[in-house]
Amino acid sequence: MTPLVAILFARRDSIYKSLPGCDVWDVERNALKWPGGCPVVAHPPCRVWGRLRHFARPEQGEKDLAVWSVEQVRKWGGVLEHPDKSTLWQAANLPAPGQRDAHGFTLLLPQWWFGHRAEKRTLFYIVGLAPDALPEIPFRLGEPDFVIQSRKRHGHRPHVSKAERELTPLQMAKWLCEVARKCSVRESCI
Repeated sequence: MTPLVAILFARRDSIYKSLPGCDVWDVERNALKWPGGCPVVAHPPCRVWGRLRHFARPEQGEKDLAVWSVEQVRKWGGVLEHPDKSTLWQAANLPAPGQRDAHGFTLLLPQWWFGHRAEKRTLFYIVGLAPDALPEIPFRLGEPDFVIQSRKRHGHRPHVSKAERELTPLQMAKWLCEVARKCSVRESCI
């Protein structure tokens, strides 16, 4: 039997819903009602923490979801994912990429290595697992054919759609679940 991993703040059309052993909490299930008990993969909303946060029109309490997610990862083990340059790292006093805190460590990896069509540099805060125990990280040389929308000119490369910017590539979802399953937890899954 595949050990359970809670996926917090998943999209309605999340790839995690097709993976075994994933207890997926999307907007309908409301991750704030998750009872705890197993490691997590947390994808809290990032628009209020990212580079374009000044354009965001968040719902009341939306910014607090990321801080709550940090607490869940620290309590149950697992991984929190947010875009590179997320201001959550400073606000929650999370370690810089390649550094540790009393709970875990941060990695900075491009989602392109996991099958995304754009580079999409991403921060991963991992708790309950030593860095040398991580599952194999894929590596790709070269440059992706697409970019995440920005005002910068990237030559001839087209932008990915808004929906594609938010989707988790299958290979990355599997890797994140494997990371979470290797993380120690305080109590066994219910």
